[in-house]
Amino acid sequence: MKHPSQAEIERRKIVGINAETVTDNTTTDYPGHWPGENHEWNIDTFRDNFQVEFHQNDPLLASFSLIGVDASIANAFRRIMIADVPSLAIEYVFMANNTSVIQDEVLAHRLGLIPFKGGREGLHKFLKWYKKPADGDEDPGNFDYNTIRMELNVECTHNENAAEDEEDPNKLYHHANVYASDIKFDPIGRQSQYFSGENAITPVNPDILIAKLRPGQAIECSMHMHKGAGSDHAKFSPVATASYRLMPTIDILQPILGADAEKFSKCFPRGVIGLEKVTRREAAQKGSGYEGHEGELKAVVKDPMRDTVSRECLRHAEFKDKVKLGRRRDHFIYSIESAGQWESDAIFLESIAHLKEKCRKLEGQIVTMVR
Repeated sequence: MKHPSQAEIERRKIVGINAETVTDNTTTDYPGHWPGENHEWNIDTFRDNFQVEFHQNDPLLASFSLIGVDASIANAFRRIMIADVPSLAIEYVFMANNTSVIQDEVLAHRLGLIPFKGGREGLHKFLKWYKKPADGDEDPGNFDYNTIRMELNVECTHNENAAEDEEDPNKLYHHANVYASDIKFDPIGRQSQYFSGENAITPVNPDILIAKLRPGQAIECSMHMHKGAGSDHAKFSPVATASYRLMPTIDILQPILGADAEKFSKCFPRGVIGLEKVTRREAAQKGSGYEGHEGELKAVVKDPMRDTVSRECLRHAEFKDKVKLGRRRDHFIYSIESAGQWESDAIFLESIAHLKEKCRKLEGQIVTMVR
């Protein structure tokens, strides 16, 4: 079997971006394999080509590049982060009193979508899954290892110290607004060992508005929180967003100089294209296109990752055949925004563990089937 040249391998990695079309966007039936060629998978080769580069790593936001994998693998990580990595959310609301203008079911829905945080060890190691009983089956019960209890008791009253001409409801009344910070954690059993002090179960954002009240109105309810997955309901998804995009490529085929260079740089987001002066050495090199242009500004690619691939430069006739745009099909730029219960980079690491477990189960099923 023949081996493709390095130039051909690099060409296959680029998705072409034209003025009105996208080319080379399909893959083969078996990713990374072409008929009549030897593409035997080798772990050493994969290890040499595979890279992870972090661009930002904050507790609530991570951005990194995954290089050298197929789109099927990259998308599997994304889907697992959204739908399979578990988190804690309000599942049941027991309404004792609700005289606000918000109906019980709407209020329960709003409470369920509030993200919470707590001690890492308690959330990820101590708490277990709550198994919902099937129709007709007996409830397995709520215990300290599978249920978190929360309370919300708020009543709006007049502020007797408010000025007579005051019109601001926040000064006229006590508890005119019900916020997520009004939800209180009620530990049971061993939960106080894992969720106390800074590790207590609290809303990620205490300023989330739940309802507005006026004197005589009150909300009194208790809530049960369970561990769940985003595949069951979006409220259990640990991420606000988990997405990726392909790395843009910008190839300047012919020199772009002077006023054209300045116009060219404005076709891209700031920082993508830089302006540099043509050096004496470049101007003296025959066939470079810079002859006689020493000291003039030229356009150079600085940071293609910032590009949004708007294709603006392809609209202008002066840049025709001077630039080639594309995307690298094996370079995925991830953006993971945590809802607060997991650190953003830990969500991705957990998705790797989930994918490995899925592979182990598949392997076991195949072995069983063969036997």
